[in-house]
Amino acid sequence: MGRPAPASGSEDPAPESTAAIDGDSLVDAFLEYLSVERNASHRTLANYHHALSRFRRWLPESTGWTEADPDDFRDYLFLLMREKLARATVRLHFAALRSFYKFLVRRRGLPRNPLAEVGLPKAERKLPVVLTESQVVELVEKPLSVAQPKQAPAWAGARDAAILELFYSSGIRISELASLDVGDFDLHGECVRVLGKGAKERICPVGGTATEAIHRYRNAARVMSGPLFIGKSRRRLTTRAISDVFRKYHALCDIPQQASPHKLRHSFATHLLDRGADLRTVQTLLGHSSLSTTQIYTHVSTERMKRVYEEAHPRA
Repeated sequence: MGRPAPASGSEDPAPESTAAIDGDSLVDAFLEYLSVERNASHRTLANYHHALSRFRRWLPESTGWTEADPDDFRDYLFLLMREKLARATVRLHFAALRSFYKFLVRRRGLPRNPLAEVGLPKAERKLPVVLTESQVVELVEKPLSVAQPKQAPAWAGARDAAILELFYSSGIRISELASLDVGDFDLHGECVRVLGKGAKERICPVGGTATEAIHRYRNAARVMSGPLFIGKSRRRLTTRAISDVFRKYHALCDIPQQASPHKLRHSFATHLLDRGADLRTVQTLLGHSSLSTTQIYTHVSTERMKRVYEEAHPRA
């Protein structure tokens, strides 16, 4: 089998030399195929070159590319995992190898792909960062408690409060919020009609506090038709302008997390689950086509519960 390489810690260093595959006709043909036919980036070519070189240096000289079998790749996978490389790095190495062997099957007559039977560790899924309920309250109330710039319209604070309240109350995406018209908001029914991804329409409930904020803003700005959220020129706010609204007030709050409007959407979903909402309902409210996408928030909720337990239980 292969020769173990020295442990490299949690990072995957660039190889000292790529002489193991320099001048290799199969690799040269593969990289040319990626560059010319697949229009691969220089970064992709460099990463794949690195991955192939490292595997070639590990593989015994007596074993050629076409002679490596599934056990060789399983041993190599075990080596990379033992070195405690990030799963994303391991998957990148094997993405290069899989692509290379697919090329050999299709273009060089290799009977079968030896990697077809080799399973990889699942990709790590980062949990979304959410704000606490108290942090959300601080954020959404900030526009009405700070002075606005002199050049801003008199109703800017009311508008910004309505934007943040609606963000958190409905959990809609920033693009969906920016595209809202006055006619999409039902003041009496306390709901908003949203056109989501794939032109799918859904109705999202809006809480009483957000409804009052929107009503206050519309009266102050005299917004009776057309775009719901407008700027000084009375044109529709862009997603970038709405992001700036979020970042402006986030910077004024005592919130350590990095700024991102999407955090209010994450917080919306997590707080609902924390308070007993079922996953299917949250999926519908978020406009997710797949339940698996929504399930990430159950992990967030569980992690929060664990932290509370560890901090509060005397024998945790």
